[in-house]
Amino acid sequence: MRGLPEMGRFTVVTGHYGCGKTNLAINLALGLTEQHADVMLVDLDIVNPYFRSSDYAAMLKRRGVRVISPTFAGTTLDTPSLSAAVYSAFDTAGAVIFDVGGDDAGATALGRFSKEIETIDHSMLYVINRYRNLTGTPAEAAALLAEIEHASHLTASGVVNNSHLHDETTAATVLDSLGFARDTAALLDLPLLFTTVPEPLAGEFSAEPGAATFVENAYPVTIHVRTPWEDDPEVRKEVR
Repeated sequence: MRGLPEMGRFTVVTGHYGCGKTNLAINLALGLTEQHADVMLVDLDIVNPYFRSSDYAAMLKRRGVRVISPTFAGTTLDTPSLSAAVYSAFDTAGAVIFDVGGDDAGATALGRFSKEIETIDHSMLYVINRYRNLTGTPAEAAALLAEIEHASHLTASGVVNNSHLHDETTAATVLDSLGFARDTAALLDLPLLFTTVPEPLAGEFSAEPGAATFVENAYPVTIHVRTPWEDDPEVRKEVR
């Protein structure tokens, strides 16, 4: 298992709806607090009113992460309006994570800041999930990234395998996705940067290359983002 992946000072996290990018963005932001005195998470998911990183702002603030969100984040309003506070991200000397809404519609919001981002050391992570509808094959996943890059005016620097089945995820779920992830990365001619592994399952994977349960560049993640039917009072207490 590995620690925090190597990233640019600005890291853009994007991918299809439901791929788990918001949970990944939260994990990356929390991990960066060990390396940077100032960490900001910018919620640019202006399309999907559910599962936004800004929903977890209270917990993130307690743990040292500032959250910047669109004016209407946390509501069901579908609007392109963005808070001017987003621009404050470009004045910080710390680390910044951008959690970008799924598909080309969400990436359009990111495109407004592409010129600023291009001048800064940055990475754009393309998050894939084999078990998500419409990106279940390498060809489908590759086609979606082309749309995101076109809308955002930015180029992905690597692929992240975040294949999961919510609370039904098992070690086999992750292992069965590795071929899909490698093929997608090869089709895009991008490196497969890492594969996420839910922390409760981390002990089920081998550290020995070549072993049947070995996952190259495995990155353990805590599950912060849950669907309403997965949620429980203790999780909500932490979020609030």
